[in-house]
Amino acid sequence: MAMVIQEVKHDISHIETVNERINNFLSKDNFNKLQGIMRTIQVQAGNHLFWEGEQVDKMYYIQSGRVKLRTSSESGKEFLLSIKEEGSLLGEIGGFNNALYYSYRAEVSENAEIGVILMSDLKKLMYEFGNFAVEFMSWIGWSQRVTQNKLYDFLFYDKTGALASTIIKLTTTYGVKCAEGILISIELTNKDFGDFIGTSRESVNRVLNAWKREGVIEMIDRKIVIRRLDYLYDICDCVNHTH
Repeated sequence: MAMVIQEVKHDISHIETVNERINNFLSKDNFNKLQGIMRTIQVQAGNHLFWEGEQVDKMYYIQSGRVKLRTSSESGKEFLLSIKEEGSLLGEIGGFNNALYYSYRAEVSENAEIGVILMSDLKKLMYEFGNFAVEFMSWIGWSQRVTQNKLYDFLFYDKTGALASTIIKLTTTYGVKCAEGILISIELTNKDFGDFIGTSRESVNRVLNAWKREGVIEMIDRKIVIRRLDYLYDICDCVNHTH
């Protein structure tokens, strides 16, 4: 089980990897420039890098560890927006002249080493090096597309379609080929999946159990193995064409 699945993100136009490394957008020289303005800190699991409503004055580069991005509705419903790992850059860019506030929080779920970047230093870097600014803008564009894809799931899919889409997205980051199919190498609970798509753990459990009976997935060591990826794509494609 050594080969990571990368090509699946191209099979449906709106499916895009949720955990792209920032150095995939920056040249080696520009990535070194970004690292040059980082201050490294150690953060223990259970702590937060930032909270909803907090002003955006820093960005965070995950050097190691894992961070979950979460938000809550006014009614108190929890949403898991994304799970970020090594190589991910966290933060928002909404213009350097106006105050921007986080609409979500970043919870460190595994002990992490984090590079902290002051927005004032990033601004100087972008002003000084035009090619850095252009490459960095490509990351901003990708981040916006990922957010739009998340909204796409909520707007155009029912819960079954949203769950299928979420699992497909997870294969682009955590999918590993194995004899049984494609293993999602990160362990997620049914509550995590429910938080991803804004539904209850019980609803996720019903859908996953139905897929198990139909041979679409199975569970190995509390991790999902997808046996029929085409089935999940068909769900997304059918729902997509009904709108």
